[in-house]
Parts: sequence; structure tokens; C-alpha cells
Amino acid sequence: MSSPIPKADPAMFAPCPKPVSAMAPEGAAAMARGVRMRDSPAEWAFVRLSKLIEDFEKGIDKDEEVGARLVGLPGDGTMQIEDLGFWEPDLILFLGKNADGKVVRLVQHYTQINVLLNAVKKPEEREARRIGFQLGELVERTNPKG
Repeated sequence: MSSPIPKADPAMFAPCPKPVSAMAPEGAAAMARGVRMRDSPAEWAFVRLSKLIEDFEKGIDKDEEVGARLVGLPGDGTMQIEDLGFWEPDLILFLGKNADGKVVRLVQHYTQINVLLNAVKKPEEREARRIGFQLGELVERTNPKG
């Protein structure tokens, strides 16, 4: 018989701590505003990655999209991120295309994530996609009330 998955202490569902970086304090506060900690480590990593992607996209050109260099991908290790997901309790999913345009899916344990966000040229035939906005909407819809 399997053991039940342990649940987090409700006291941990406090507002999201602000990121510590060289960004302006008001930018760090805005990124964390309204976000609360999650029960699942994978979901918690997903929430913060989503916010970081959304913030990164604010600084790229209209003809660029978010890309990433991820440990574990073949070749130069870069991919164009088209979506981000998680599988509770511990896996983060990066979905997109590699430099050759082939579909890739990277599955990483939340403790092993190392992502270098970068800007990549969008395909000529369409407008640049901003996934951070879509991810942000999902984060807001699933935000625990506290």
C-alpha cells in the first residue's frame, strides 16, 4: 500500500518572497505581487519560472520570443520555449522547438533546473508569441487564497 503524498503546512502559503537581484525594488515587488506559495514543489517552481519569463519578455524586441539554453538538450542546448508545465509533485516540463525546428520536450526534476533565458528570432510567417502572459493567467487562476 502506498503512502499518501505529504501535504505542506498551511502556514507556508504566505505571499511570495521577492526575488533578490539587482532589479529595482519596485520591479521585484511587482513580479511577486499576488503570488502565493504552492503545496507542490513542481508547481511552486513553475509559478516562479512563469513570472521570470513574463518579466524577461518585457525587455525583448517585437520580433523576438523567449528562448532558453537548458542543460540536457542535445547540440547547443538551446530551444524556443512554447510552453511550460509541471507534473506534481516534482517534474517541470519545457515544451518547444530546438534550433533545427524539431519539437522537443525537456522533463527536469525541480531541483535540477538551470535555465538561461535568451531572446530568439521569431519565424517570419507570424507575430512573436508571448508565453509569459498566458502562463501568468494560469498562475492567477490557480493562486491559493490566503
